[in-house]
Amino acid sequence: MSYELIAILIFSSMLLMLLTGQRVFAAIGGVATLFALLLWGKGGSQMPFNASFALLNWYPLLTLPLFIYMGYMFSESGIASDLYRMFHVWMGPIHGGLAIGTMGLMVAVSAMNGLSVAGMAIGASIAMPEMLKRKYDKIMVTGVIQAGSSLGIMVPPSVVLVLYGMIARQSVGQLWLAGVFPGLMLAGLFILYIAIRCKLQPHMGPTLSLEERRQISWGQKFRLLRAGIIPLVIIFSMTGLFLMGITSLVECSAAGAAATTIAALAKRRLNRQVMENTLRNTLSVSCMFMWVILAALSFGAVFDGLGAVHAIKSLFLDRWGLSPWGVLVMMQLSYILMGMFLDDTAMLIIVAPLYVPLIIGLGFNPIWYGVLYTITCQIAYMTPPFGYNLFLMKAMAPKEVTLADIYRSIIPFVLVMCVGLAIVMLFPQIALWLPELYFG
Repeated sequence: MSYELIAILIFSSMLLMLLTGQRVFAAIGGVATLFALLLWGKGGSQMPFNASFALLNWYPLLTLPLFIYMGYMFSESGIASDLYRMFHVWMGPIHGGLAIGTMGLMVAVSAMNGLSVAGMAIGASIAMPEMLKRKYDKIMVTGVIQAGSSLGIMVPPSVVLVLYGMIARQSVGQLWLAGVFPGLMLAGLFILYIAIRCKLQPHMGPTLSLEERRQISWGQKFRLLRAGIIPLVIIFSMTGLFLMGITSLVECSAAGAAATTIAALAKRRLNRQVMENTLRNTLSVSCMFMWVILAALSFGAVFDGLGAVHAIKSLFLDRWGLSPWGVLVMMQLSYILMGMFLDDTAMLIIVAPLYVPLIIGLGFNPIWYGVLYTITCQIAYMTPPFGYNLFLMKAMAPKEVTLADIYRSIIPFVLVMCVGLAIVMLFPQIALWLPELYFG
């Protein structure tokens, strides 16, 4: 049997296991170990074992639970509620102002956690009831929250970029910096779309009533600005100190987690229940990611041993005759297709060990490609039939928001993301300028 046929057999076996509903780490890691034993005998088990053990010696892995902890502490302690109140008051007088304020909240949440789940939970529990109560179009509301929460995997400290850095063996610090301007650009494109849409169709995002605006004095408005101080302090204690060279990657995650906990304590909201919920959720998500990464490295080790990367390169370049840019476009399309059925971690596990060496061989920058991958994940998060964010929104939304509404709501935002993806592909320096400036 040829190596190409064996690689196809391994890949199809893994997909079949995933379709049976098995846990991602069990399906992928189990297939990798089984084929290692079949191909290389008893000694083959050392391949996935050694690849997995290398992860446990990787010091930056400590950042993973700390960033997850930050996101849950920020949500559970109610600091996010204070921040949304500030956006609500200041942005309410303009059409679509609450939706724009929600997008601002999502950017702040993204800068203090690395997952889209935290942003989705905060948006659905805090922003959605306020906007629906003020007659915002429910389709607009659900689209705003889904698109805004997807920024959590782009804006540092992105956990997805940390995972990409682990699997692709790239600098997490450079990946974070590469995600700053593309993430802010996407947020700006979302805000621009909301402002134009609500300007043309005022019923989509009505302003706050005159009575509500009169109830809040200018003194109260300025006092509400204090809600933005805590998030800025947290972001500075983490990202700011890291960029200044005062803290390392792991130290900045610990500083951010400590700052979030101190902020909750200063607000007198750090009680036993908040701490228990935060730690329980952090432990659950961190363990899930650990198992998935272990499986990913095991699978990648077996695939590397077969030379599957060279087989894929030969298929794209020799047999199909694609140009390097054609190969890149094919990769992005494959991510979107897989994103209809898998989450971002599973996609990264399946294709990163194959695509990243090919990207480097074609002369593309792997840091830039990590940003492209992450934007494509954002698109895939909201793509039917099984987009991750679609079902999260359905689980959190009120009964009047149907699944059909949720599917309709993401169409314009997915188109905006496609525009953003094209811009970053055409102008790589949007992603690469900051890491090149900082790291020289």
